[in-house]
Amino acid sequence: MKGALICLDHLGGREAAARMVDGRLEDLFIASDAPRPGAIYAATTGKPAKGQGGLFLDAPGAKLFLRQGKGIGPGEVLKVQVTSHAEPGKAIPVTPRLLFKSRYVIVTPDAPGINVSRAIRDEDRAEDLRGIAHGVTEGVHGLILRSACAEAEDGEIVEDIAAMEALADEVLAAPAEPALLHPGDGPHVLAWRDWTDPAEIDTADGSFAERGVLDALEDLRSPRVELDGGASMFVEPTRALVAVDVNTGRDTSFAAGLKANLAAVRDLPRQLRLRGLGGQVTLDLAPMPKKDRRTVESALKAALRADGVETNVVGWTPLGHLELQRARARTPILPLLPKE
Repeated sequence: MKGALICLDHLGGREAAARMVDGRLEDLFIASDAPRPGAIYAATTGKPAKGQGGLFLDAPGAKLFLRQGKGIGPGEVLKVQVTSHAEPGKAIPVTPRLLFKSRYVIVTPDAPGINVSRAIRDEDRAEDLRGIAHGVTEGVHGLILRSACAEAEDGEIVEDIAAMEALADEVLAAPAEPALLHPGDGPHVLAWRDWTDPAEIDTADGSFAERGVLDALEDLRSPRVELDGGASMFVEPTRALVAVDVNTGRDTSFAAGLKANLAAVRDLPRQLRLRGLGGQVTLDLAPMPKKDRRTVESALKAALRADGVETNVVGWTPLGHLELQRARARTPILPLLPKE
């Protein structure tokens, strides 16, 4: 099937959203039981975590960790936002800088002013958007007008600004007592919020089965990923890191290693995104001359720019491995898939 398709369905009783492009699964959201990134808590501070430069916080049903706790004493009630999923057995990372993110706007209470996404390069449209924002906002909060505003109806933008500012006012005015103030966005809202490119939308029950999403999900049960030219890679999470092993397959030509490695790094962001993997990622690439490392690294960085999940390319190890550090923006997919 050609073109982009967004399916909003349920998987094993969990809300789920999938984005397909030309018949290939490109992105996926599945609800989990863990607190969602973007959730906002009023939480009570505990004692500083010695040697970690932060402190733990207690909130209803959640143990949180604030990395920068300088100047904050125990027993205070702070309003904090979940930034990412936690590693197994660890507290959930949070920040005191709250963001209220929607399809067209991000409200930034701690950063006043109106800013337009750099992706909107039409200066006339950017100026129109600033005028729209000035006409709606009371100037209490900062605003970032997202790239989706470029093609949106002005009325939709006005409604979105008003809704997000109202949510920010509600959360900030909430009493200073431990509570979940905002649960964060679920898969269907995330799909509307973040998948803004034109696409057919199917909201029918059973759309995952009818549109090939379930077949694509089956591929995620295996660590093996088939690549162009007969090459393959294995993406395997361990407790310490995500290991990626690249193999050339039957190709024995001089350039086989470079070809396999380029195919692997171009598909790696998609595989990590779909599988919900983050943290330390170590690539054991196929053998290739050292002079080709820059080519592979450039291809990887280009693929990451289109990915949307914060990922840092740390560099090469003495053994020739390539290391990444990736935000835990998604929860691991395997525990969420229905049992076979």
